[in-house]
Amino acid sequence: MNTIVSFFEKQVKAEAAITRKFLQIIPEDKYDWKPHPKSMSLVGLATHLAELPSWIPLGIHTSVLDFAAGDYKPTLVNHNRELQSIFEENQKKAIEALSQTTDEYLQNSWTMRNGEQVYLTITKEEVIRMAMSQTIHHRAQLGVFLRLLDVPIPGSYGPSADDTSF
Repeated sequence: MNTIVSFFEKQVKAEAAITRKFLQIIPEDKYDWKPHPKSMSLVGLATHLAELPSWIPLGIHTSVLDFAAGDYKPTLVNHNRELQSIFEENQKKAIEALSQTTDEYLQNSWTMRNGEQVYLTITKEEVIRMAMSQTIHHRAQLGVFLRLLDVPIPGSYGPSADDTSF
């Protein structure tokens, strides 16, 4: 039976397979590199990408994200194996959270705020879509970073210009 949840489970797994390819090729000796002073560092962007699957259980299991009340501390990564481990743990939790929810529950509201300032109120379903969109967006951004560092880019939804196997 096709459900919203089953659609998201399939999509999250498909995007994870692509993301893994990108996280495996981060040059550890370039972790601090930035293409522009306003840009995140390479490791900061890659870590954010590895953490993005955690937005799915966050959206499912909570009703609000309040930055003013948060105690978020960026994860420090020293090696690619740590980066990949963070991603795999967050991916596992995302799939588990999806497997334990229902289409009906995903219609409940979720709010992102900073104290009294409300940034958005959307459904839990839309939080999952936002997490997936952010994953795709930041993975593409990472691809640009890697291209600028002359790292061959893996294909995403087909071959890349660097993929000679096709």
